[in-house]
Amino acid sequence: MSDTVNEQILREELVEHYRLVAERGLNELSSGNLSVRFGDDRMLISPTGAASESITTDSIVNISLDGDWDGGRKPSSEWRMHAAIYERHAGAEAVVHTHSDYCVAVASHLKPLPGFHYLVGSFGGNDVPCVPYSTFGTQALADHAAEALTHRTACLLGKHGMICRAPNLKRAVNQAHRLEIMCRQYILARQLGEPERLTDTEWEEFFERARQNQYGKEI
Repeated sequence: MSDTVNEQILREELVEHYRLVAERGLNELSSGNLSVRFGDDRMLISPTGAASESITTDSIVNISLDGDWDGGRKPSSEWRMHAAIYERHAGAEAVVHTHSDYCVAVASHLKPLPGFHYLVGSFGGNDVPCVPYSTFGTQALADHAAEALTHRTACLLGKHGMICRAPNLKRAVNQAHRLEIMCRQYILARQLGEPERLTDTEWEEFFERARQNQYGKEI
């Protein structure tokens, strides 16, 4: 498959999943952004100011991980965060960043999503970390997010939202949706008081069972 054909396919997938994220209520108006790795040192990313009604394959931006781009649309202001994740994590082929309601609600407290439910483990550990607040679009935010994803597939962004990495766009969108569900359920659980966490033994049993069953491949 030629690079041109492959790029067009990836552009179409990006548009499709950008609209899917909006349909699921994970992003509204022009919040959030999606990208896919393209080649060794480039990515395709949604443009700044994109909305589900206006995004097109032509508006997707082809940009190097160093920030070199051309075309009629500027890349998302969060391109540094996506680039840092691709540079640090070889297995990352797609990145999704959202401002979904319940993720924002938990992230505004600058605390991790704790291991109150076994599905928190689907992100790679016994919690989902929350990085400190940094101004949007900055290298500081990019570095914090990329570091937090070293042992997790998703993290919360303090007073901002969430971001996740995955081997493909479908998995990344599902991970973003799963994290929103878990944050919603955590907030609901807290109405009865702070829920108990799974114990270390329970986590060991979960991850062993998950390994045996390749659990999470569909998430």
